[in-house]
Amino acid sequence: MIELDVSKKLRSPYGEMLLRVQAEIESERLVVLYGKSGAGKTSLLRMLAGLLRPDSGRIIVNGFPWLNTSKKINLPARKRKTGFVFQEPSLFPNMTVKENLAFALNRGQDKKIIDELIGITELGQLENCRPQKLSGGQKQRVALARALVCKPDLLLLDEPFSALDSETREKLQAYILQVHQQYHLSTIIVSHDTAEILKIADEVIVLDNGKVTRQDPPSAVFTPRNLNGNPCPCPFVLSL
Repeated sequence: MIELDVSKKLRSPYGEMLLRVQAEIESERLVVLYGKSGAGKTSLLRMLAGLLRPDSGRIIVNGFPWLNTSKKINLPARKRKTGFVFQEPSLFPNMTVKENLAFALNRGQDKKIIDELIGITELGQLENCRPQKLSGGQKQRVALARALVCKPDLLLLDEPFSALDSETREKLQAYILQVHQQYHLSTIIVSHDTAEILKIADEVIVLDNGKVTRQDPPSAVFTPRNLNGNPCPCPFVLSL
């Protein structure tokens, strides 16, 4: 279980915004953060990862406090068991694919996980290549595999498919679903693609102006019912 109760003042395209999120996420769920640009989605991911400190609040993961400002608890990012995949894969250009993965190993960790992840993400023929020789989709596969090396409790992905063509997006979606299920991960993804969300998500958290406005299965979020029981469009879908 992930328990979130955080507040932080942020600058948005529309001026100052208070990000105020209260939510509970069950373990081993794949959850999508959805909402307009500037709603606070990426900032929330960064708070979970320990890359951005809330002004106040708490983050509890599987009963263990990662953050509790009232008790002055704030685990640094390196001590939080998270894997983070950004929009742009930040790979080390002077390292091969296999070396990029090895860099993420914890001290004393079994190196077999590297070959296992290379097999899952089908990078075997590329393991000795450097990033400049890889396509965008291949780089994201490396970034995904590297995020999983430390066997995280929580996998965070910030629009990992945004720069990819539709065929590559579908392949990467399949990899993410596979590792999510195989490693029993709790996974949180930022996405604006409704078809993608309906395909991969167990649950959607809708953020609007820094607040959670809905937390429901994707079918309920994107096909809400009007008072007569007929489907009516989701306002966020219309705004895209």
